[in-house]
Amino acid sequence: MAQSDEEDDYMNMVFDDAPKQPKYETALQRAARKRKEGEQRSRQKTKAEREADAEAAREASLATALPETNKGFKMMAKYGFKQGDALGKSEDARKEPIKVTIKEDRGGIGLESEKKRKFRQTYEEAARAAKKMKEEEGDFLEERRQQEKERKAERDLDNAQRTAERMFDKDAEEKGTATAENTPLTEINVFWRIRIRRRVERQRDRQQQRELNNSLSSRLPTYVDEDEEHDKDTRLALGHDIAPFYTSLENDLEEQDPELAEFEALSVAERLEKILVFLRDKYKYCLYCGYQYPDKAMEGCPGVTEQDHD
Repeated sequence: MAQSDEEDDYMNMVFDDAPKQPKYETALQRAARKRKEGEQRSRQKTKAEREADAEAAREASLATALPETNKGFKMMAKYGFKQGDALGKSEDARKEPIKVTIKEDRGGIGLESEKKRKFRQTYEEAARAAKKMKEEEGDFLEERRQQEKERKAERDLDNAQRTAERMFDKDAEEKGTATAENTPLTEINVFWRIRIRRRVERQRDRQQQRELNNSLSSRLPTYVDEDEEHDKDTRLALGHDIAPFYTSLENDLEEQDPELAEFEALSVAERLEKILVFLRDKYKYCLYCGYQYPDKAMEGCPGVTEQDHD
């Protein structure tokens, strides 16, 4: 049985989300409304709310064009001004007046510019100080790197001198000749002569200290009959030996060594380079490879200096 067209289509019915308000409010509703309005009127707005309301009113006023009934607009209209025209004779002139900037603090006029100037000056001084500190830090780091490089070169120089002396002694033992310890100081190769000289000086200092201690202990006062005769050993044992027990302190240091002084006057890098070249030419040895090659070609060694081995 077909449905009639006059029947309601319940699938397409629209229901209101909210119930309609009654046409007339009741006494309770009127009392509640008045009480709510009274509370709103009696409530004091906060400072932030008042400032927000003032800002909103000001922006709304500035965004509204002058009405034709405005006295200022009427004065401008007498000179040919129309709504939407540029403010001036030129067509490129501004069409809107300069916006108003509200001064909200209590500082005098120009104080804000002075604050900006001082802030800019402080910022520039801080930038200069940071730049200077960065430069000084760079200089300090460069100085530290240079010092570390010099210390590394000194360690390499000591290793090269020790290696050269060791190879010389090994070669001397194989040939049956005198080693560095048994060779006169001036005849030792100048490249490692300073090592032998320092060892001799340390040995001499120890000997002098030992002789000095023995001399002082041998001169302790004793009670002995002056008329009694004693031999030399007895007088020495009793502390009556008037002759010095030691003589090494009276000797001068070794004679000056101009050749060694000239070599030591060179920089660490120059001395190191000379010894490295000597080790390669004489013993076919590379300090940084740590290997003694079988021939002078030294195939496989990248170079003389440490930078060549990087």
